[in-house]
Amino acid sequence: MIKGICIGNIAIDCKDAVKLRNFYAELLGFDSCIMYNCPALRSQLGLVLLFMEADFKYVKPVWPDEIGKQQKQMHFDFQVDDLLTAVLQAEELGACKAESQFGGNYFVTMFDPEGHPFCLCAK
Repeated sequence: MIKGICIGNIAIDCKDAVKLRNFYAELLGFDSCIMYNCPALRSQLGLVLLFMEADFKYVKPVWPDEIGKQQKQMHFDFQVDDLLTAVLQAEELGACKAESQFGGNYFVTMFDPEGHPFCLCAK
């Protein structure tokens, strides 16, 4: 291990950084801010999410994976107290439920407004 290493920020490439930051601010309740000239969120514990507008043509990932299509490269798993209520609240904020689901009663796969997959997981 590198002495003193820790996760500083998580950067998310997107087409509309402010819009996506605002979605996650509502979803997570994190504080909105600007860091490194990027729209960002900061949790009470200090975790920072940076929303970086891509200098390239952003292509949203396909899920489930399809050969020859843009693959997801990471996703968030958020633990929630009430899975069904959390899904409805996420949809009200602009997320959509993935057509294919594999989590049963344990998790639901969603897409944020720019198509990044994330999962809402029962605690």
